[in-house]
Amino acid sequence: MNQAAPTPKDNQGDPVVRIDGRLKVTGQASYPADIATANVAYGVLATSTIARGKVSKLNIEDAKAVTGVLDIVTYGDMDNIGKPKFGNTSASSIAPLHDRTIFHDGQIVALVVAETFEAAEEAAMLIHADYEDEQPSAGFESKGTKTEAAAGKNPMLKEDPKAGDFDAAWANAAVKIDEKYSTPTQHHNPIELFSTTAIWQGDQLTIHEPSQNVTGWKVELARQLKLDPANVRIISPYIGGAFGSKGPMTARTAIVAVAARRIGRPVRCVVSRMQAFGTQTYRAETRHRIRMGAGKDGRITAFGHEGWEVTSRPDPYVVGGTSATARMYDYGSVLTHVSIVHADRNTPGYMRSPPETPYVYALENAMDEMAAALGMDPVEFRRINEPAKEVIGGKPFSSRSLIKCYDEAADAFGWSKRDAKVGSMREGDWLIGMGCATAIYPTAVAPCAARVRLTSDGDVRVQCGSHEIGTGVRTIAGQMAAELLGIAMEKVSVEMGDSALPPAPVSGGSISTASVCSAVMQACETVRQKLFAGAVGKDGPLSGSGNAKLDMADGKVGAETGKSAKLADVFKAMQVGAIEEYAEFAPKGSSPEALKKLYAGQPEFHGGEGDEDSVKYAFGAEFVEVRINSYTREVRVPRIVGAFAAGRIMNTRTARSQLMGGMIWGIGQALHEATEIDQRHARYVNRDLQDYIVPVNADIKQVDVILVPEVDREVNPAGVKGLGELGNVGTAAAVASAVYHATGKRIRDLPIRIENLLA
Repeated sequence: MNQAAPTPKDNQGDPVVRIDGRLKVTGQASYPADIATANVAYGVLATSTIARGKVSKLNIEDAKAVTGVLDIVTYGDMDNIGKPKFGNTSASSIAPLHDRTIFHDGQIVALVVAETFEAAEEAAMLIHADYEDEQPSAGFESKGTKTEAAAGKNPMLKEDPKAGDFDAAWANAAVKIDEKYSTPTQHHNPIELFSTTAIWQGDQLTIHEPSQNVTGWKVELARQLKLDPANVRIISPYIGGAFGSKGPMTARTAIVAVAARRIGRPVRCVVSRMQAFGTQTYRAETRHRIRMGAGKDGRITAFGHEGWEVTSRPDPYVVGGTSATARMYDYGSVLTHVSIVHADRNTPGYMRSPPETPYVYALENAMDEMAAALGMDPVEFRRINEPAKEVIGGKPFSSRSLIKCYDEAADAFGWSKRDAKVGSMREGDWLIGMGCATAIYPTAVAPCAARVRLTSDGDVRVQCGSHEIGTGVRTIAGQMAAELLGIAMEKVSVEMGDSALPPAPVSGGSISTASVCSAVMQACETVRQKLFAGAVGKDGPLSGSGNAKLDMADGKVGAETGKSAKLADVFKAMQVGAIEEYAEFAPKGSSPEALKKLYAGQPEFHGGEGDEDSVKYAFGAEFVEVRINSYTREVRVPRIVGAFAAGRIMNTRTARSQLMGGMIWGIGQALHEATEIDQRHARYVNRDLQDYIVPVNADIKQVDVILVPEVDREVNPAGVKGLGELGNVGTAAAVASAVYHATGKRIRDLPIRIENLLA
């Protein structure tokens, strides 16, 4: 084993090499826009140059005159198409070509289709609109925004969590902090650009598009195009970066499908990086006010968390991270409230740990500030406020290894060597700061279906309409089947990313491993029972074994007596060449309609704080060292240590990769990443990778991941807690804590930049 492939501890699986690793590193993995398509035409979007108003006239004559232009889809051409509906499957209710109203800058006004990409691009640039423009509202500071309470407007936040008498507790608290924090708009910039390829064969429509939700998209696109869902197929075998950006379908997909039907040939539209800022989702800008009161013994008696979030004019997108922050510690009382601020912006959407990342940033900053106000070590302060049960509903945690994470991470980091005095640690011209923060993510699971086929020669095929977005779920599903069927991994193949396969939920919310593995387990168990019956039957090779316990290993069926039989002999006795089983998994607490909803692309989520018996979360603790130049105020992060507990770890290699990537992303959130907005015109300014700053190799030094053993039998049959989104939740707050320790400056607004430290 090595650092990239940690040695498994209790309840942790082997670091099996990714089943598709060689394909990816050799360029053989097929991403949607790379799939060869005969006679394909090329589409390029034309987008608005204002953020609010109406298109009075769209001038397309110059564009139509460009050699090679085949068609231009614009206003009037989508009139017979259903409008998108805002929700988990569809990114926004904004229907750009159904209505001449402009809701945001960069809104689609036309799709040009041509024989070549160059001709389509030239023509799209020649399209210009006459507008009845109005003064837009860019966000929090703008006139004309509309603010409303978030609770009840969106299923993501049904109510504002509260407990006890906050006002009384706040009034009587011996030590108080009352501070404001903010996080900026952040945009997805995956290496794989957003794209759609639409192919019609009669009434059958095939879409090649990077998707985290092929089943949901199939149903939603069929609704918009007024087709039978059986006639729509979404294919997305690999995704080159997603983390929420390819979860809900955008309006582009239906527009490209209409274009392909109109010209009678396939159309491929690859969205430019600049246009993606206005046509895809992004992380909403947030603001927070946290009031925290505590006794002099360090016990929190009052916790108040107010949040404000920017969304579009028509859609009530809600982040709503108070569900997690209200349950993090043993608060004596809790009062929360979330508001959404409607502005002239495109609708936000999911970005890795969507609620927790901004809301926990505010909470963990406040925890560090309170620890400082109390003169208490930040780790000890959290230990004192470790709850026996969550405060909102009084339910137990299914498992909670947070303090164990802090102990292991603190020991590995060398927290005991930290001088608590602010500004006291330095090396030459560099001030040294150390900080820590908690990571938390709700453990959820959803209905899922899978098909498993085992042949007499020991080959296994697993099929599931889930999605390989880089997390390793294809590998993990194969591992689960190999383990239960006693087959070597090289004999297992896994098919995913196709709506023609058994349906799976969206690959988001860190639910894929738990949901897919639970379905694969169910299918494999049925295969096992059929084999066991055949093995001990009248003519079976283990006949006479009676009630002996059976298992599968090394390509054999074996009894606890030591007697075993090769798979080929068992199949021969059964007179079959293969066993194939289809399983439909529905988690505990599912409604009677749960599986029906799965096939309809609207699966139920269970877990987190929503279950009746307990609340279910994965936890982690992150420790960061920063170095800040005493003259230039340049900030560097030489090392970061994170310890995480997430139930059963299926594969230590892929788990470490996900958590390490999350922490790196968190460093970027802390120090680099922000979408700059022209407040006058509600326009995104830094719409490319030159000006949209993300970490590069030189920014990332030592990243250590500790996988803390944990067993949780309540979360799902696989015992898995999702961890793909856990790693970046606490990182930015840990960096902010370390910056304060080094300099004495509290930077409450992200990102933390040199100018903040020079002021």
